[in-house]
Amino acid sequence: MELNDVKEIAVDAVAQAVVDTAAVPAETDVLIVGAGPTGLALALDLARHGVRALVVERSATLFPGSRGKGIQPRTQEVFDDLGVLDALRAGGGTYPVGMIWKDGQRQGEHRMFDEVEATEADPYAGFALMVPQWRTQEILYARLTELGGGVAFGRELVGLAQDADGVTASFASGTPVRARYAVAADGGRSAVRRALGITMTGETVDPAPALVADIRVTGLDRDNWHFFPPTDAGPGLQGGFLGICPLPHTEDFQLAAGFADPAAEPDLSLDGIRKLVATRTHLSADDVTEVRWASEFRPRAAMADRFRDGRVFLAGDAAHVHSPAGGQGLNTSVQDAYNLAWKLAAVLRGSAPAALLDSYEEERMPVAAQMLGLSTGVHRGEVRRGAATQQLGLGYRGSALAVETRTDLPEEALRAGDRAPDGTRAGTRLFDAFRGPHWTLLTVGGTDTEAEVPDLPGVRTVRFPAYEAYGTGVFLVRPDGYVGWAGESARGLAKYAAGAGVL
Repeated sequence: MELNDVKEIAVDAVAQAVVDTAAVPAETDVLIVGAGPTGLALALDLARHGVRALVVERSATLFPGSRGKGIQPRTQEVFDDLGVLDALRAGGGTYPVGMIWKDGQRQGEHRMFDEVEATEADPYAGFALMVPQWRTQEILYARLTELGGGVAFGRELVGLAQDADGVTASFASGTPVRARYAVAADGGRSAVRRALGITMTGETVDPAPALVADIRVTGLDRDNWHFFPPTDAGPGLQGGFLGICPLPHTEDFQLAAGFADPAAEPDLSLDGIRKLVATRTHLSADDVTEVRWASEFRPRAAMADRFRDGRVFLAGDAAHVHSPAGGQGLNTSVQDAYNLAWKLAAVLRGSAPAALLDSYEEERMPVAAQMLGLSTGVHRGEVRRGAATQQLGLGYRGSALAVETRTDLPEEALRAGDRAPDGTRAGTRLFDAFRGPHWTLLTVGGTDTEAEVPDLPGVRTVRFPAYEAYGTGVFLVRPDGYVGWAGESARGLAKYAAGAGVL
């Protein structure tokens, strides 16, 4: 999405966020370009692994808008592991029930989501958390600083060169930075991606523009997401749709509006948005008292032709851009970071071969392609929000890192490459055992005796009674919460561990 006429929001973290340019190190292990959710999550996770990382951001502050406000259940699991879920829950809320309006009258409720029930294995299912993006970034930044990290603001990348040993980045101001690896997390118009010559392939989801803005407005309750569809509009976000959603724990509402005419040029000024609201709703222009941030964009679905070039990786919007419908963009982006961080850490500390990094593109490109299709379907009204948009079923069964040694498994069985479910037995909760940057060796159902389970340094071992979500067996769970290796016994596990960066 392109940002236009951005009006900054004063948030507490921004005042603390600036890193003195003079203090920016000349060398680091990982250079992260972009301080959005992707870059901050990556830096935070790398900090947990003890990796030196520097985040550089061309803007003077953190992003001020609410844009990516939906945090899906799988991303909540990630944020739980990263230590920020409680803060996000305190600063967010559930999605309000939709209310359809026509001619100033309430027409009835509109349920945005198909119901999905939480289970012991999927404790966050059915609960999409709403948090304005600026607040998500504020919380991620605060956690990063707790771990000793920071962001260098006002550092615009203008050049990138790499050789066999590392990457050298140059900036519009300040000295160059040398890093062993670099990650582009600088958005859909990524300067890093352009410098590498990597193209994006995709489609226009909707030829007409759309507008999203954070506004203050009177005359609407904060108990509903208010929808004002035109009488001739089709499903989805096309053809003149307008919605106004209260943002939790703020005085703001997020305004989202589509336009039927591809030649339309949305006016992002206060007067322009007042006119839009007065034209499309029963509210008067004066009911809009403030525009705090606004952006115009044309919904597009596109993906980079590759996610890696030598020592440089693409993540988040730099690698894939989505329609905002369905709330997949930020979530897919954060999970890019979560997939990449532990792999970079393993290679940098010398416990895994550099070839481990090949699995990032192998695993994340198919997921990004799947989520692009899903977002486009939701935008066009072809797919409803529900189980598919919660991302709990995504996995890496086809990855070289997914080794399943059991045979004759039932169709519904958990396999290597799948997300490792939660569960509690005898006071042990699996998500608590998984939490942290370590691998977890999980035996379920007493399959192996203690003597048969190998001693893997730095790996947490958990013995769990029989549990239907796992069946029985031995499972080696990766730092990002996916099953890397599974077997009836631990035979062959040590060999896998050596190649995957466990040892």
